[in-house]
Amino acid sequence: MNEFFKKMMEQIKTIWAKWSTVQKVIFFSVIGVVLIAIVLLLSFSSRPTMVRLYQVPIKDDNLLARITTRLDEEFPGDYELTTDNIIQVRDPKKAQRMRSLLVSEDLVPEDSDPWDLFDVERWTLTDFDRKINLRRSITRNLEQHIMALDDIDAVSVVVDMPENELFQADQKPFTASVQLTAKPGVDLHEERYKVEGIERLIMSSISGLTHENLVITDQYGLQLNDFENYAEQDRLDLISREMALKEKLERKYHGEIIKSLGNIFTPDRVSIPKLEIELDTSKESSTLKEIIPVTLRSDDPKTPYSELEIKDNIVRSKQTSAESFKGTGFTPEGPPGQEGQVPPAYKDLSTLVGQYDQNSETTNYEVGEKNTERQEQPYKIKRLTIGINVDGYWEKHYDSKGEIMFEENNPSKVKRSYVPVDGETLRKVQRLIEDSIGADPARGDSVTVEHIPVDRRALFEAEDAKYRQGRQMAQTVFWILIGLGIVIFMAVVLRMLSKYIERKRREKEEELARQHQAMREAALKSAEEQGMDVELTVEERARMEMQENAINMAREHPEDVAQLIRTWLMEE
Repeated sequence: MNEFFKKMMEQIKTIWAKWSTVQKVIFFSVIGVVLIAIVLLLSFSSRPTMVRLYQVPIKDDNLLARITTRLDEEFPGDYELTTDNIIQVRDPKKAQRMRSLLVSEDLVPEDSDPWDLFDVERWTLTDFDRKINLRRSITRNLEQHIMALDDIDAVSVVVDMPENELFQADQKPFTASVQLTAKPGVDLHEERYKVEGIERLIMSSISGLTHENLVITDQYGLQLNDFENYAEQDRLDLISREMALKEKLERKYHGEIIKSLGNIFTPDRVSIPKLEIELDTSKESSTLKEIIPVTLRSDDPKTPYSELEIKDNIVRSKQTSAESFKGTGFTPEGPPGQEGQVPPAYKDLSTLVGQYDQNSETTNYEVGEKNTERQEQPYKIKRLTIGINVDGYWEKHYDSKGEIMFEENNPSKVKRSYVPVDGETLRKVQRLIEDSIGADPARGDSVTVEHIPVDRRALFEAEDAKYRQGRQMAQTVFWILIGLGIVIFMAVVLRMLSKYIERKRREKEEELARQHQAMREAALKSAEEQGMDVELTVEERARMEMQENAINMAREHPEDVAQLIRTWLMEE
């Protein structure tokens, strides 16, 4: 061994002697770098690992302040707060103690996942971790399925999967609780079939879960899958649907009867005081078994005659047996000197001669069978009762001129007479209604048609009042028209008198004006003859010019002037 080390040292010295100074510096530099790396690795690995207290950042500033204050009181300096509000702890064991403290004092962020504790990376997984991961997978997958539904806004699922026990009697059942938050406008309490679908979805996702161990609630804590307590509500809903169906059928029969009889009579003369239908909504099913003949040969539709061969039955098996006996046969006895064991009854017959015959025949036949299952209708009419009243009609009396006649003792009342419906017509109406609705006396249907006059005094009073009002209106209009005629006549007469007076006054004024003009012209003419200068006013000059223009126009256009004069005369 010493020789080995000596040889090694001699080789190292030989190699070291051969190295240059640069090679020696490089060797020592490499050794220094390796030592420094080992020291740094040891220093970093000796530092404690930082563990997150919660995997999510704390967004609520008030909650963050309360958590940090509580941690400073119990664990001062054992945690760090990052810039994104994540708390990190150096010691994992202290992190667990911190979580327990904060959970007991309800200082947990709302968006933190309670399963984050199992998200820590480990070298190995225990059976407990695998079961937890399985439960988390089932829970989250189930939440995704429920959230995919249209009417669900939020869902929370909690599943308890106990350990498997050795004996079935000791096995604890699987339980689950589901909280559903419906979208606005959706009421899951009224849409129970959706809750039943969600319940079946959950029970199919969790093996071993039963209806008794599943609780589904809404956001207000009201249980949705408590279907047993809905039995009374289901009964009331069924009664309500039956009543609605009954009312629908009664309205249908009522409308058809009124429409059909309204075409025969007038609708106001037909009334149905009573129409009641008793329904039977119980579910019934029956199976009918028919024995049919066996077809030996089918009919050929191509031939004009029938080749059909049928038989009531076919022999399936047959068994025949026959027995015959004559004489006494051999009756055994016992040993000599001993009495035989033959019963006394047969011993008395041993000396007789008889005959015994037996024939039996068993034949099994094969017959054709046909089983028919029949499901009854969802409802059937148990009993139908209809009461119909047909009223007569009233005729108004008219005189020979076609005018309505009035009562002698009451001139304001129209004279009417009632025409009743005869019995034969009522019987025809009853038969018509019975055949129309399919009335069955066997089930107790009853259709009654009667004739009872309806009190129409109020209607007649209204008609008489309307008729009197019409007559009064006609008389009023007649006298108003007469008055208007008189007023128009007086207006025309006054108009004519006023025009006559006006024309006389204008003629008088024109006559006076002509006289004055003639006198003035005569005065002017005499003045001119005497050589006197006469000064005319502006009006006189304008008048003279107008007269000269009119004279000139009459000379040049006599027809126009004549037409103008005619127009004036017509206006006069």
